[in-house]
Amino acid sequence: MATHARPAGPPRLTAAEFDVLYRRLLSRAAWARGDRGALASLTPARVLAATREVRTGRTVTLASPVETLPGPDNPEPARHRMSVQPEDDTVDGLHSAMDSFAMNVHGDADSHIDALCHVIYDGTLHGGVAASSVTSGGAEALSVEVARNGIVGRGVLLDVPRLRGVPWLEPGDHVSADDLTAAETAQHVHVSEGDLLFVRVGHRKRRSELGAWHAANARAGLHPSALEFLAERRVAVLGGDGNNDTAPSSTEGVDFPVHVLAIHAMGLHLMDYLQFEDLAPVCETEGRWSFLCVIAPLRLPDATGSPVNPIAVL
Repeated sequence: MATHARPAGPPRLTAAEFDVLYRRLLSRAAWARGDRGALASLTPARVLAATREVRTGRTVTLASPVETLPGPDNPEPARHRMSVQPEDDTVDGLHSAMDSFAMNVHGDADSHIDALCHVIYDGTLHGGVAASSVTSGGAEALSVEVARNGIVGRGVLLDVPRLRGVPWLEPGDHVSADDLTAAETAQHVHVSEGDLLFVRVGHRKRRSELGAWHAANARAGLHPSALEFLAERRVAVLGGDGNNDTAPSSTEGVDFPVHVLAIHAMGLHLMDYLQFEDLAPVCETEGRWSFLCVIAPLRLPDATGSPVNPIAVL
């Protein structure tokens, strides 16, 4: 495995520097300001082209199992309750087992997708939609219903720990635009317009081997300046095995700068806390890091996000 020397970490951004970056990305993503945001780049022609990525027909999940036990990063775990279960003496005839789930969609453990109404910044949602459109009854605009017909396209996985020759990035470490470019070169893949970009930092591998920690306080993620790479390539979606944002924040006065830039400025649906530990070995074995990807959020018409189980088809 080739390794890439770790450069000095990107600098912390002042509020003024972040504002300049925000406005630059907002201008560059003007084409994605409609209700579908950057999903507008997923034209039928690009979806059709993505099907040519299928060679073996193998399918791999990019999601982690929903967790129902509390932990340092999951104080509000999903609640799974059996509403109907067979009696011990049920042996004849037809019977049903039934259950119900309740969950905090935007937690720090379960795989989920963020809708374009998830981030409010300076009093607006993506595209200047009034923040007041999100009420106690749900989101009246830009909800996850925008993706009701699914998100299908060419997925690309960039593996930054592989690039650096480490199993994972330590909490607080940043992925830069240079890392993404170097990962492309090392993996012999190129991120193109309309791609679904997945960036591995190894969060799930670290968690499985060392145990859960307070990921809200410390986690690896993208540096805000890395969003320049995404704007240049005009990607349609961004997904990570962490929160996509680094903690502590790299930006003065903004806790989730990547979420602000990606969702609010660029119109990108984000997927947080995916897992790539099933997919990465398959990509390594097959010697290719692109694939057809199918994402099907639940139909929750007024919701700011949804549990999600993206499927890679190789």
